[in-house]
Amino acid sequence: MLKQLIISNYALIDSADIGFEEGFSVITGETGAGKSIMLGALGLILGQRNDTSAMRDKEQKCVVEAHFNIEGYGLEYLFSAEDMDFDKETVIRREVLPNGKSRAFVNDTPANLNFLKELTQRLIDIHSQHQNLLLGDYSYQLMVVDTVAKNIHLRDSYRKEFLKLRQLQKERSRLVEMHEKQKADRDYWEFQAVQLRNAGLKAEEQTELEKELEQLTHVEEIKAALVSANHLLVESEFPVLDGLHQIQNEIRRIVKYLPDAEELVTRLDSVYIEMKDVASEIANKTNGIEFDPQRIRMVQDRLDTIYSLQQKHHVDSVEALLEILADFDNKLQNLDSFEEQLENLNREIEKQTATVGKLALQLTESRKAVFNHIETTVESQLHELGMPHARFKVHLEKAETLRDDGADEIQFLFTANKNSQLADIPKVASGGELSRVMLCIKSLLSSAKGLPTIIFDEIDTGVSGEIADKMGRIMQQMGSNIQVVSITHLPQIAGKGAHHYRVFKSDAGNQTVSEIKKLTYEERVIEIAGMLSGAQLTDAAVTNARDLMGLSAQD
Repeated sequence: MLKQLIISNYALIDSADIGFEEGFSVITGETGAGKSIMLGALGLILGQRNDTSAMRDKEQKCVVEAHFNIEGYGLEYLFSAEDMDFDKETVIRREVLPNGKSRAFVNDTPANLNFLKELTQRLIDIHSQHQNLLLGDYSYQLMVVDTVAKNIHLRDSYRKEFLKLRQLQKERSRLVEMHEKQKADRDYWEFQAVQLRNAGLKAEEQTELEKELEQLTHVEEIKAALVSANHLLVESEFPVLDGLHQIQNEIRRIVKYLPDAEELVTRLDSVYIEMKDVASEIANKTNGIEFDPQRIRMVQDRLDTIYSLQQKHHVDSVEALLEILADFDNKLQNLDSFEEQLENLNREIEKQTATVGKLALQLTESRKAVFNHIETTVESQLHELGMPHARFKVHLEKAETLRDDGADEIQFLFTANKNSQLADIPKVASGGELSRVMLCIKSLLSSAKGLPTIIFDEIDTGVSGEIADKMGRIMQQMGSNIQVVSITHLPQIAGKGAHHYRVFKSDAGNQTVSEIKKLTYEERVIEIAGMLSGAQLTDAAVTNARDLMGLSAQD
């Protein structure tokens, strides 16, 4: 329920802090006093578009803040979906900046307007004259039936399974579409795969070939270096190996005089053995190195094949070409297994369709079970509201296909006249009749506790006297189930409120501002008496006001 509304810098409201109570409350005031301003500010909380022209001081930001108790309405999942902490005492704030931009917060956490709308539409319903048009809206009529039938959990379960079915159907469409496209691509894939496969590509092959080609094209330089090294080691006028051998002999001769020289001998022996091995390997390599133009052409041809494939497929490695080949093979394999995939998917769809159909049937039966209650309740209240011949019927037809709300098409049929045909409400109901039918519908919703709060914005326009009194009694009864606020200009309705607020204008310096005040019992008497007799209060009007109020709220 709405516990508090704080408004600053909005239209004629400089600042206002309004506390709301449980049960049935009424708001009265002269035309133009600012009742609609309060609703406009509340509209910002409901996610409506901001309007900087409504800002009182264009240099300051406008702030509207609403405090709600949302415990017991099953809204935890909404907060979870937005990764927000749930709090039964929730504060929603909307700020409109001078530059026209707006910000929304839920419990001081920034929130987008979509979340704001989704949350607040489950918290508060502002009913004005134009909302009567909802009576002709299929989805609204279905919502009424489901609320009375308490179908929220069943409908959520159905929608969850229905979305799974839609995903499977989309997957099947995607598979069939992809298959048709792939069939046209088969020849291309097969050609590319054969070409890559025939190339006999191997990982690391390119690197090895490039190294080999580098060696083959520098044979003369390599051989010249090896011959020179071999010459220096064993064939020159002063060969390195001979020199090492002489050094060994010289050091051996002094070992008996210099014991530490024994280590030098050992090290020179190791060096000499290593150098002899190096000389032998150089000689072998020298003999094995020959210019081979045929091998050069073979390596170059192989590399040209690899480079050509890389350029064609826009990659720079053999490994990437092998991945492309694997992808072509995979596509061809999937193409060949299409029938099996489609058959498996069809089985899943068939199974999911049965699950959804079963839940849809449960929804249908649950809805049908409350038709009689809805019809008799609405008709009974319409008779009380001065429509003795009114008839109301809930008509159901099976939808051609399963939809996200079930398999039913609901239509409210109505007639206010004796022996007249039932017809779609907007086609046969006048404005006043629409208001009364909608009041009865909202009464039904309140008994099902479908909303925490309903605000009626002058729903009593065009009615007076006894009918207004009965409308007030219905709202009073609704207030025993949920929070009801009625903005009214009729004393018969104002007298039924458990709580009464008055909106009025006052002068603050050189400006006119709107204010709102909760009235005491005696202030209520004066207010309602004024609504009965005008500016000149009479004793009869005061007595009548007390009678209208009865035991509503002597606080």
